[in-house]
Amino acid sequence: MTVYQRLCRLPARTLYFALFASCTGLLGFGLFLQHVVGLEPCPMCIMQRYAFVLVALLALVAGVHGPGRAGGRVYAALIGLAALGGASIAARQSWMQLYPPEIPECGPGLEFMLESFPLAESLPMIFRGAGDCAAVDWTFLGLSIANWSLVSFGAVIAFAAWMLLRRA
Repeated sequence: MTVYQRLCRLPARTLYFALFASCTGLLGFGLFLQHVVGLEPCPMCIMQRYAFVLVALLALVAGVHGPGRAGGRVYAALIGLAALGGASIAARQSWMQLYPPEIPECGPGLEFMLESFPLAESLPMIFRGAGDCAAVDWTFLGLSIANWSLVSFGAVIAFAAWMLLRRA
């Protein structure tokens, strides 16, 4: 029996719990980089964390709920949408790191933007990024945190697509 066949036989509940554990691990590593290593997250990094939290919570609810085929597809679609949102932020930040703005703008922090402006005005400022969003402070295997975030969101999107198309 191949690994793929074994994965196909796992219950959806187990797979959703595995996704929850993976996202929790990624969030924990982000907190380690922030509080132990001393890397301060930019507004785009924080928005990516929120997307990972949303994916993790949806996966946890799906795992606890143990849905049938139709319910599993609903959860997979919601997880895919949340991951797509996070991937778009990670892609924008990765692009900014490849092509940094000529004049770096150190904009206000995320908390200030959300407290001072309505959400409709805050979101464009967050996606525009700031000078610190273009900085690459840490790499692993040549990829920045934003790049790894994009890879992770891509894996979650692939997982969600697989769960949508899965027969069991």
